[in-house]
Amino acid sequence: MKSFYCIVGAVFTVATGVAAGTLGAGNTNIWPRADNVTAFSNFAKTLGLSDADIKTLGDKHAKATATELACMTAQCSLGITQVDTTPVNSTIVDENWYMESSSLAIIRLMFFDTGPRRVLNNLPASFCQPIRQVSFAVRSGGHSPNPGWSSIQNGILISMEKLTAITLSSDKSFASVGPGARWGAVYTALDPDKAVVIGGRLPQVGVAGLILGGEFGLAADNVKNFELVLSNGTVVDANAEQNSDLFWALKGGGPNFGIVTRYDLYTVPVYEVWGQIMIYAPSQALDVLKAFDEWQLDGASDVKSSIALDISLDSITIGLVYAEPADLPSVFAPFYNLPPLEIAVPNFNTTFSAVNAILGASFPTTQARHDYRGCSSKINTNLTQDVYKFWLPKAQALHNATGANQTFALQHIGSNLVQQGIDKGGNALGLSVEDQQWWTTIVDWDSESDDDQVRAVSIETTAQWKKLSEERGLDIPFIYMNDASRDQDPIAQYGTDNINKLKQVASKYDPKQVFQKLQNDGFLLSRI
Repeated sequence: MKSFYCIVGAVFTVATGVAAGTLGAGNTNIWPRADNVTAFSNFAKTLGLSDADIKTLGDKHAKATATELACMTAQCSLGITQVDTTPVNSTIVDENWYMESSSLAIIRLMFFDTGPRRVLNNLPASFCQPIRQVSFAVRSGGHSPNPGWSSIQNGILISMEKLTAITLSSDKSFASVGPGARWGAVYTALDPDKAVVIGGRLPQVGVAGLILGGEFGLAADNVKNFELVLSNGTVVDANAEQNSDLFWALKGGGPNFGIVTRYDLYTVPVYEVWGQIMIYAPSQALDVLKAFDEWQLDGASDVKSSIALDISLDSITIGLVYAEPADLPSVFAPFYNLPPLEIAVPNFNTTFSAVNAILGASFPTTQARHDYRGCSSKINTNLTQDVYKFWLPKAQALHNATGANQTFALQHIGSNLVQQGIDKGGNALGLSVEDQQWWTTIVDWDSESDDDQVRAVSIETTAQWKKLSEERGLDIPFIYMNDASRDQDPIAQYGTDNINKLKQVASKYDPKQVFQKLQNDGFLLSRI
């Protein structure tokens, strides 16, 4: 049986109109012209389709658009059990954070883990020159709420949701994980072997949206190997020994190089941990921020300690985690001295997998319209409190007017975390080796008519944070990509040298610029 890799090239090639010849205006009927039929027939044969299959495609779908033909060809080549080309309905759309219009004209390609892996190397030399463009989007967990990042209207949605295999190496040094898996499933699968990998702290988050780890560095810096499909259908491994330039670029470089189909993640020597979750009243916000900064500036030097902080309009959740069994670790003393409204989870020793499940229940997700936004700064309590006091009345007024809910969250990024990335081969982020904090907000609302009004509050807040940071010498010119909103430009903050290197890597591995020109949206290098 042919594999996912074989057909990725088919989708891209047919979608661009190259294999089928020059398409008519609007990507409508590609069959009437004899040269189109011949070109497609020759291309289809490279996929292993029989003359009968090719004729069936031509006869049955004489009025097919390029998008439809690409998906039909994929299904014919791999079979209906491997590729689902059912038009996307509202239920599928709702799986993604951002709800697009319900009248989507999308065909979803859904690939599965079954079948041997084979590389198709004999694509036409004219592969992927966009004579007529049919856009595509790639979705793994669908984490991004930015419209078009992992969704599309009138195009091809390449869904990774069934690529969910999770296996542990025989020596337990790394786990191989499909991009469609969720972090909760990863931790649960590895738990019987007492194995842990660095990934997302919420179980609902998709694996491909890698986030943070404290003691061992960013999740991206704990990847042993990326397996990905290039735009010409070739499968490559990117690691410290093979394609090391691509390996570096994938650690923060966004969706600019190929489709990652497997992550090999190093395991870490952590299994049993200590944890506690506390709930504070909104009126305690300034004191909570002060306590958090006391930990950031002192206790966080103990890299086994980690705090999840999330302030909403009606409550404040604090999750304390220490990466080994303990009893009220002293590094969290600032919070022991701040009486909570409620202790949601008393201090106890447990497993990392159990803590992840608890955190997931403490930070629920909702089906609504979403946006998030990020910025960074050095650690300074007056700065943080001043921005919070700027944000709060605006967020409350917005809630009263539209029902929108917002959060005010901080993530500690210690100098050790940054140094870990450097020591593990470096990454594209361009972070300075110093303690810093990354702020983010998640916004939920219902009505499309409120979009601009709702987003204005977080836009104004990041502008205020930037203004005060610069005035006080506390600015960190960095935006964490996984928290960046649609109008932000995280890659532009990586520094000129890193941006130029990323562009060189993209040109090397995607010379036809398929991911720059045909990918529906995202943080693309072509826009820098």
